[in-house]
Amino acid sequence: MLRALAVDDEKPSLEELLYLLNADPRIGSAEGASDATEALRRINRALESGPDGPEAIDVVFLDIHMAGLDGLDLARLLTGFARPPLVVFVTAHEGFAVQAFDLKAVDYVLKPVRRERLAEAIRRAAQFRDTAPPIPVHEPDPDQIPVELGGVTRFVAVDDITHVEAQGDYARLHTPQGSHLVRIPLSTLEERWRSRGFVRIHRRHLVALRHVGELRLDAGTVSVLVGPVELQVSRRHARELRDLLMRRTTG
Repeated sequence: MLRALAVDDEKPSLEELLYLLNADPRIGSAEGASDATEALRRINRALESGPDGPEAIDVVFLDIHMAGLDGLDLARLLTGFARPPLVVFVTAHEGFAVQAFDLKAVDYVLKPVRRERLAEAIRRAAQFRDTAPPIPVHEPDPDQIPVELGGVTRFVAVDDITHVEAQGDYARLHTPQGSHLVRIPLSTLEERWRSRGFVRIHRRHLVALRHVGELRLDAGTVSVLVGPVELQVSRRHARELRDLLMRRTTG
């Protein structure tokens, strides 16, 4: 059973496409997105969930002409991911087929969509998925963390991270070269990197002890200097931080 995402900024077209997809017995689930930006957020969640996860997506049925980021732009971004979903273009325009297949599209369906033609595209998508070679599974490298930037995956050395800042469900990793946003809660990184010398100093911050240059006490408030950045330490974490820093310098 295929898990599908339909993307179209015209509501009637999106509703019709979802109706046809849900009527096909090979589609296990189908949901819609009204623009490419919304679709990209949904696909990111699917990739984080993994190919067998509850939010996984097997195939995206994608319009081309949309306001803002168009379908071809979205397809180009997807080619930068390690395990992107399959793409079927569904469009009223014939002139983009060459570009579409250059982007490894499974099929190119013209509007108005006929049930029989869509069924053929679904058959092709199911065949591609079932015959694709298995993706090798590698254990994650504990010394690096992958970050996504413009569809490109980069690997940041954990030892280069000076501190981490909570931003909702995300965390911002700060290094001397810049910062990177990852969809990982701060509490998860705290647990994962405790043995690597990362310590919670505030509900919003983790710091790497190796990068702490100064511990400052001023009128009852405690802060640390991490590179050029001064970060406040909450009262509940101040004693533990002082003890850890003293042990590090005397151990």
